[in-house]
Amino acid sequence: MSTQKIAIAGSSGRMGRTLLEAVAQATDMKLCAALERPDSSFLNKDAGELIGLPCGIPIVSDFNTALKDCTHLIDFTRPAGTLAHLKVCRENGVKMVIGTTGFSAEEKNQLKDAAKDIAIVFAPNMSVGVNVTFKLLEVAAKVLNQGYDIEIIEAHHRHKIDSPSGTALRMGEVIADAIGRDLNKVAVYGREGVTGERNPETIGFCTIRGGDVVGDHTALFAGIGERIEISHKASSRMTFALGALRAVRFLTDESSGLFDMQDVLGLR
Repeated sequence: MSTQKIAIAGSSGRMGRTLLEAVAQATDMKLCAALERPDSSFLNKDAGELIGLPCGIPIVSDFNTALKDCTHLIDFTRPAGTLAHLKVCRENGVKMVIGTTGFSAEEKNQLKDAAKDIAIVFAPNMSVGVNVTFKLLEVAAKVLNQGYDIEIIEAHHRHKIDSPSGTALRMGEVIADAIGRDLNKVAVYGREGVTGERNPETIGFCTIRGGDVVGDHTALFAGIGERIEISHKASSRMTFALGALRAVRFLTDESSGLFDMQDVLGLR
């Protein structure tokens, strides 16, 4: 197997450092570029020093130049940065693994358009376990589509900037698609005051932010006399990084197209 040349966006952040560590441990991958914002205090430092493994790859902000020698970019940053990277990757034939969340519908369409020219894996959560959970939710929702109220509860660290999480929204989409509902019409994001009785067609979301919670997600199906809870709890960002590397390997033989982790794991 040929060695994949990996670029990592947001390399000095929490997820970026975990990705650096995962790539350093992978025998079939090599760090090719480490990217950061122009105002980062880590620019020009050896990316490997962030994880105690100097590698000779400096952290840079000029991604136009850096990406030209890479085969894949792994991007878990923010929508504006990811879309800027997307343009350059498209121009240079660099494949992308995108774990960024918070995209608008129009921004997601930009990913679809770029996938006409390059291969992209885009998923709100790269964890293998979470994507197995999505499959379990699909099965559960089809059986529990009558007489059960559906609520999604998620918790993340205090630094997360979007709410609900991309994973929680994807859980809602999976459930809604399985039972023939439009999530845009039935989602309820928080409740306050005199809200009246619960509409049984709705899917509720509850968001918790605090401390250093990596990511907890639970889908609750509440019926009469019983509750079914399907949960996933992440204790380390390494689970997302290892999933991202599986996505890189999946893209090796793909020249274009938009995929997600269900494709990567053969869960379609």
